[in-house]
Amino acid sequence: MVFVHPTTPLCCRTLLPDVPPVILEIPQDTTRAVTNLVFTGTLAKFHDIRFIFFHAGGDVPMVVGRMQQYAPKSVAEKAPNGIEYELKRHYYDIAGTAYRPAIAALKSLVPTTQILFGSDNPFVPLAETAEGIMQLGFSADDLERIGRNNAQTLLPRLKAS
Repeated sequence: MVFVHPTTPLCCRTLLPDVPPVILEIPQDTTRAVTNLVFTGTLAKFHDIRFIFFHAGGDVPMVVGRMQQYAPKSVAEKAPNGIEYELKRHYYDIAGTAYRPAIAALKSLVPTTQILFGSDNPFVPLAETAEGIMQLGFSADDLERIGRNNAQTLLPRLKAS
């Protein structure tokens, strides 16, 4: 299990001086990391590793089409089952992204069984994410999956006690 959490690269901290980097650079850093994992063949090579990408995968759900359309020629070798196949095998938490457009994009990429409740506390208070998820139209079963069952499936030792 590998948790992938972004940061703000030194190069990009002041690109837009009056805009906090958390708005643009955090999602972009996740997107860069995931793209790198796909295009270097890391996801395919280490097939038994499950990744959890924080913040609903950054901008990944929105750029999958671009990844496929403009992929390097080596993508067939690096991701022999395809880019979407590699992305759909992993998990995505919703820390700081409990907003309808972000979750709609994520749900178009993966089923709710691949979505995890996550908190970026103290940056995004836990209550904010908990309140946000309740406004997204998930069924009671989906809320239970996202809030607990998916994590227990992914990490079976959590079921103890």
